[in-house]
Amino acid sequence: MHTDRSTQPLPAPRTYSSVALEAALAKRHTVRHFQPHALTPDEIGQLLWAAQGVTHGDGRRTAPSASNLKALETYVITETDVDRYLPDEHALQPLHDGDMRSALQEATGGQSFVESAPLIVAFSIVPGRVAGKHGEERGVRYSDFEAGHAGQNLLLQAVALDLGGVPIGSFDDTAVCRLLELPDGEKPRYLFALGRPA
Repeated sequence: MHTDRSTQPLPAPRTYSSVALEAALAKRHTVRHFQPHALTPDEIGQLLWAAQGVTHGDGRRTAPSASNLKALETYVITETDVDRYLPDEHALQPLHDGDMRSALQEATGGQSFVESAPLIVAFSIVPGRVAGKHGEERGVRYSDFEAGHAGQNLLLQAVALDLGGVPIGSFDDTAVCRLLELPDGEKPRYLFALGRPA
């Protein structure tokens, strides 16, 4: 069901913390068991900014993008709704009301932490944005690189916020496309379950 809520600005991201990058790298590990508490808007906003936030006036983002063509799209799934992240506005665009985590769990082959995680971040790629300049094969390759860069940023930011997460690459592409209602030319690539470690 589509929602009619307007775009929701996120709290401004911070660009400094007391957690050193080296400490976040050393502490990062896969977390599959989460407390049920929802994440705050500040936490969600900070995670999304780390993954795909704008850092320069020309639109460059926290994760490298081939020729700055921005092949990545970011979706946020919680117990209440599904939104798309708008990096230029640092805001959420509401897409659907309702809890989709159970359906996503089924699409991942029944991985139980997908339904229990308070936050799922989904990356999709649009290789056509890159293919015009670099060709179809490299369009997919470079888009995949971008998803990997953004994913590592997301996981390290989670550590810095005392959160944890698990990357998920095993899922039914067709089912995820249907659940997120992805447009033609947009392909699901990576899911992340995130929350406070149990």
